[in-house]
Amino acid sequence: MSIVSARGLCRTYRQGQDEITAVKNANLDIEQGEFVAIVGDSGSGKTTLLNLISCIDNPTNGTVIVDGIDVTDPQNAKKLPSIRRQKIGYIFQEFNLIPILTAKENITLPSLLDSRKADEEYLQTLADLLGIQDRLNHLPSELSGGQKQRVAIARALINHPAVLLADEPTGNLDKKSADEIMELLKKVNKQDMTVLLVTHNERYADMCDRKIYIEDGKLTSFTDCSVNCIKSP
Repeated sequence: MSIVSARGLCRTYRQGQDEITAVKNANLDIEQGEFVAIVGDSGSGKTTLLNLISCIDNPTNGTVIVDGIDVTDPQNAKKLPSIRRQKIGYIFQEFNLIPILTAKENITLPSLLDSRKADEEYLQTLADLLGIQDRLNHLPSELSGGQKQRVAIARALINHPAVLLADEPTGNLDKKSADEIMELLKKVNKQDMTVLLVTHNERYADMCDRKIYIEDGKLTSFTDCSVNCIKSP
């Protein structure tokens, strides 16, 4: 079953007199439980595509369906903030943690924004999985880059989303920390979490089930990594 489905997806911007199309007629399906990489150079449209899927940005044309909900339907416009929090987990390259909140408070914030009490048992499960049990009461300034990203992953997962989107989640990390984050994303995926990763790192893309290449806003090729790529041990 497709958790994410996009058809005819386009995003055009205006810069002065110029019109720039960042995503051009994209069609894709992401199945339940897949780990898919979107690969391309800087400026190829990777992040724009992810932002359209995540409802952070609105397409100029086309449709996006997430877990059975057409997030591009104008009738759902007022519901988009809650749809984002409940259906979509998003991991940013820049972490985007709130500096005055502890790690635990950052993780539970999406639940609080929905006026719901965070699931403490699930929070502890995530903390154990991500190795941040002893960092929950620390502020972001007291965490390493890798620890900040682990907290960000927990925050993205706390509401049991249908899909986890990750925009260059290793981009601000040293190689050791980046490798650890990729291994953690693989662990999360093995818990039947659908993961869509944006990266320019071919080695990390090869760790996924499938690679989708994007160039100048166009999806150019699809690669089944189980056949064509060497998996990490």
